Amino acid sequence: MYDHLEIRCPRLGGEVPFSYCQEEGGDLPCQRVITCWQPYFPVEDYLKEKLTPAQWDRLFNQAPEHKVTSLVELIEAAKKRRGL
Repeated sequence: MYDHLEIRCPRLGGEVPFSYCQEEGGDLPCQRVITCWQPYFPVEDYLKEKLTPAQWDRLFNQAPEHKVTSLVELIEAAKKRRGL
């Protein structure tokens, strides 16, 4: 329904479709999905219908990662994709 919509991702710096934001966290959407998409459609209501209560809790009710930790994890994941 909303998968084709695109916005500029503040984390990646380029255009991404909503479908990417729903899968950015593997089995969970990006933690910023509500902040980014709320101006365009009722994304919180949409996600509450799509996610189980356990997924919602894992996504929005856990302590945020430290920025350095998340940057290191992103760098390591990029290295693995490039075969380094």
